Amino acid sequence: MTRIGILGLGMLLAASVSAEVTRVEIEHRSDVLGGKSFGLVGGYEQFIGTIYFEADPENPANEVVVDIEHAPTNAAGRVEHSANFTLIKPKDMGRANGTVLFGTSNRGSRRLLTFFNHAHAEGETWDAPVPTTAENYGDGFLMENGFTLLWVGWQWDTPENREGGSRSFVPQTVDNGNPIEGLVRSDFHVTRRVLDRTLADRNHIPYPVSDPDAPENVLTIRDSREAPRRTIPRSQWDFARVENEVKVPDSTRIYLEGGFEPFKIYEVIYKAKNPQVIGLGLAGIRDTISWFKYGSPTDLNIPAGTIQRAVGFGLSQPGRTLRTFVYQGFNADEQQRKVFDGIMAHIAGPARGSFNLRFGQASRDAHPFINFFYPTDIFPFTDVEQTDPVTGKTGGILSDVPEQFMPKVYNSFSSYEYWGRAASLMHTTIDGRRDAPMMDNARVYHFAGAQHLPDPFPPPVENGQQPNNPNDFSWMMRALLLAMNRWVTDGTPAPPSRFLSVENDEIVKAEAVRWPAIPGVAFPTVPHLAYRVDYGPLFESDGIITNEPPILGEAYPIFVPQVDADGNEIGALRMPEIVAPLATYTGWNLYNADNGPTDVLSHMSGSFIPFPRTQAERERSNDPRISIEERYESREQYLGLVAEATMDLIEQGYLLDRDMPEIVEAAGDHWDYLMNSVR
Repeated sequence: MTRIGILGLGMLLAASVSAEVTRVEIEHRSDVLGGKSFGLVGGYEQFIGTIYFEADPENPANEVVVDIEHAPTNAAGRVEHSANFTLIKPKDMGRANGTVLFGTSNRGSRRLLTFFNHAHAEGETWDAPVPTTAENYGDGFLMENGFTLLWVGWQWDTPENREGGSRSFVPQTVDNGNPIEGLVRSDFHVTRRVLDRTLADRNHIPYPVSDPDAPENVLTIRDSREAPRRTIPRSQWDFARVENEVKVPDSTRIYLEGGFEPFKIYEVIYKAKNPQVIGLGLAGIRDTISWFKYGSPTDLNIPAGTIQRAVGFGLSQPGRTLRTFVYQGFNADEQQRKVFDGIMAHIAGPARGSFNLRFGQASRDAHPFINFFYPTDIFPFTDVEQTDPVTGKTGGILSDVPEQFMPKVYNSFSSYEYWGRAASLMHTTIDGRRDAPMMDNARVYHFAGAQHLPDPFPPPVENGQQPNNPNDFSWMMRALLLAMNRWVTDGTPAPPSRFLSVENDEIVKAEAVRWPAIPGVAFPTVPHLAYRVDYGPLFESDGIITNEPPILGEAYPIFVPQVDADGNEIGALRMPEIVAPLATYTGWNLYNADNGPTDVLSHMSGSFIPFPRTQAERERSNDPRISIEERYESREQYLGLVAEATMDLIEQGYLLDRDMPEIVEAAGDHWDYLMNSVR
C-alpha cells in the first residue's frame, strides 16, 4: 500500500482501538536546581523514566509502520514497545505556557537546552542521565517562557555507550521458521589504517550478518563517490574483529587483511534477517505527544488539559526525522487527531532518512565523503507538490497532509546546507529555473554565512583547512521559537520567509560564485550533489530496499550562495556580525590532509577567515578584502553598527530585545581578539 493510500484510508476509517501509553515507570524525579524560580513561571521539576506502549497493527494509522504486520503481539493482539524519556516541566502547570516543546533526539543526544538556553553539556552531547548544574540549564530562556520540555527515544540503534541517551526499544520481526531476509549496505572510510571496523554507522548497533558465507556478501573499494567499485576478493576479508592480535569471528564487524586504506571508500553488502520494526519509534513519538495533549499524564504531575499545543524541534538528523514524520502521515493519531501543531525542522536541508524502512539505519545520512546514496536526499523536497521532469514522480512533503492534521512548519538552515546538504532543492523548482511557491502555513529561513552548528569563539581548526565558523544564529532561533509558539497559539503569523532566490541570482552554480582570491584559501568547486536513486520497486510502496547498491540516476541541479567582494553571502538572514563583518564567514570548509581529501568539503564545517587588521597587512599579504582599520573608525563605531543591525532585526522579529546586550558584548570580544591576537 502506498503512503498516499495509507493517508486516505486513515481518513475514511474510524479507529477501532487507539494506540496508547499503557504505563510509565519513573526512575528519577527531582526539583530543577534545588527549586530555583524561573521568572513568573516559578520552579521546574524533572522526570526521567520509561514509557510503555501498545500499538494495534489493525488500526489504519499504524499501517504506515513498515513490517508491523510481522511484529510479535501480546494476548490482546497488540505490539508492545517502549522508550525512555526525559521531562522538564513547571511544577505548577497553571503557570506553564500550554505548549510542550518536543526535542527530537539526535542519535540519543538531547540538545534543547544547549541550543536554546546556551547551556553547557554534561558530556559532549549531553548524554548524562540527569542535568544537575546551573551550567546544564544555561540562561533559563525556555523555562522563563513557560515551555514544557520533553524528549522521547525513537531510535533503537543508538550507541550503547550513550548510557544517558534517548533510545527506543522495539521488537524484531517474528521468524516462525520463515525469516524476513534482506541485504544491508554499509559504506565507510578511515583516516588511518585499521584491520577491522563496525558494520554500523558511527558506532551504532549494527544489523549482524546472518550468513557469513552467503554469495550476496560483497566488499568493494573505490576512490570517490561516483568512481567505479572494485570488488575485493572474498578470501581477503571476513566478518571478524581483531582481539589481542588474533582474528575472532564477529557478525557485527568486518576485517580486511592488511587493513583498510585511509581515505578510500569501502562498501560492504551483506545478508541479514529479522530486522527490528524501527518505525515504531515514530509511532511512539506520535502516541506520547497525543497522550500529553489529549490524555491525562497525571503520573507526571500534568493535569488533563494543561497541555494544549505541541511543537516539535529537530536539529539536523532529528529535523529530517520530523520531515519524515509529517510526510508519512504520523501527524494524525489513531483517533484522527492532530499530533504536532508546529514543526521546526532545523539544519535538515530538504532531506528525510531511513527512519521507517526494513533494515533502516537511522544514523545514515549523506555527506560529501561519508554515507553515500542512502535514502536521505530523496524526492520530494519542497512542501508544495512538484513533478520531477526526469522520473515523472509527483509529490510534496506537505501536499498530501489533510488540513485537519496540517502543522505550522519551519524549514531553517545554515549556509552549510547549501554546500553540503543540497538545500537549494528545498525552495527551487526541480529543474532549478524558478523559486518554488510557498505554502501559507510554512516558512523557510536561511541563516547566511553559517555552518551546520556554530562553533565557540575563538573557533577551532578541526577537520578543515580553515578555522570553523562561529556565527551564532541560535539567537535568531530563540526569536523564531517564540514566534512559532504565538503562531500555533493565537494565529499570529511568523516572520516572513528569508532565503536566497534563484530567480534573482542569489544562488548560483558553484562555478559562478564570485569568490575573492583570498591568499591561502582554496575554494570548493563541487558541492554535495543529490541524485535520482532507484532503490527498487518496493521502496516507495512498502519501505523495502531491493537494489543494493542502489541504481544511480541523474543529479538534481544544485545551487549555492553568491557572495560579495568580501566572500560573504549577499542576502537572507544575516546576523549583525555578518552585516558589519570582521571576517569572511562561509558555509564550507575543505578537509585538511589528516582528515580527508583536501579538495573535498569537510562535513558540517564552515570557515572563519578574518580580514587583515591594517592596510599594511592587507597590502603585504595581497588580500583583496578591505582591512578592519579601513572599514571602521574605531571599536566604538563598529559596535554601534552591530547595535544598529541588531535593532533592525529585533524590529523585524528575527531577534529578541533581551538578547541584544549579549550579542553586542560578543561582537566586542571578537573585535578585541582579532585586533590583539598574534596571527
